[in-house]
Amino acid sequence: MTDCLQRFLIRPAAVRGEVVSLSAAWREVVDRHVLPAAVRDRLGELVAAALLLAATIKFDGTLILQIHGDGPVALYVVECPPDGSFRATVRMRDGVDPAISIPAETPLSALVNANGGGRFAVTLEPRERGQPVTQGIVPFEGETVAQVLENYMARSEQIPTRLWLAANATLAGGVLIQRLPTQGGLPVEDTDGWPRIQHLGDTITATELCSVTPQEILHRLFWQESKEEGEPRPLHFACRCSRERVGGMLKMLGETEVESILTERENVEVRCDFCNQAYTFDAVDCAQLFLGPEAVSSDVMTDPKVRH
Repeated sequence: MTDCLQRFLIRPAAVRGEVVSLSAAWREVVDRHVLPAAVRDRLGELVAAALLLAATIKFDGTLILQIHGDGPVALYVVECPPDGSFRATVRMRDGVDPAISIPAETPLSALVNANGGGRFAVTLEPRERGQPVTQGIVPFEGETVAQVLENYMARSEQIPTRLWLAANATLAGGVLIQRLPTQGGLPVEDTDGWPRIQHLGDTITATELCSVTPQEILHRLFWQESKEEGEPRPLHFACRCSRERVGGMLKMLGETEVESILTERENVEVRCDFCNQAYTFDAVDCAQLFLGPEAVSSDVMTDPKVRH
C-alpha cells in the first residue's frame, strides 16, 4: 500500500517509528510546479519528513515546516493538517529561473543556506480558532533534510531521532525512529537496542525508500526484531485555498489597492502557491467584495466550480 504511513514499535529496544510512502499524492505536488530536480527532490524529502514528524506529536491542528533560504531557493513550505492530508510549495529566489539546471544531487544546504542565512521553522497551528499558535525558529543546521530535522529534535525536543528520506519525480518516502524515554526510571530491557536499530536503519537505500511499500521496508529492516505494527494510515494531497479565502485576502489589501490593479489590467488574478489554482476577479467581482457581507455571500464568492 502506497500513499500511507505505517507506525511501529520495537518495545524491548524502547524504539518507536514510522514509515511513509507517497506516490499519487506526491505526483499531485510535482505536476503543479516546474522545478529543477534537486529542488523538487528536496521538497519531497521535506514532505515525507513533515508527515513522519506530524505522526509523532499529540496535537489537534496543523504542523507547518518552513525553510527560509538565502540560496537559489527562498522558501520551502509543507503543511500537514490532522486529517492525513498535506500540501507543499517552493518559492525560488527572485531572478532565479525555475528551469535552470541544478545537479540532482545538490544538498539542501547549497539550495537554502549558501551564505549562512538559512532558517528552519516549525509551527503548530491549532484546529480550534482562538487558540495560540506555537512556533519555533532555529538556525539552519545540517546538509540534508534529515540532518536538519534530527538536529532540531535534539535541540528543541530533546528526543533522540533518526530519519532516512528520499524522493524523485514520482515517489517520496522516509523512515523515522525515536528512542522512547524509560518508564519510571526502569532500565531498558534491550540495552543495545537503540544503536542496533539505528545501524539497521542505515542500511536502507534511497532506491528502496522510493520503490518499496512501508510493510516491505519494515520487513527488510527489522525482520529479526520483535515489533508491533499499527494499521496503515492513508495520506493524500489537499489544498485549503478557495475563492472565499482569496476574496478575503483582496479585502485585506484594501479597495484602493485593488482598484489600482484594475486600472492596469482587466482582472485581478491570484494564483495559489500550493496547488497553482488561478482565481480571477473582474471589476464587478471586486466591487462586490467591498459592498458588505450580503454581497460577499452572492454567487461571486460561492461558485462551487472553483472550490477544491
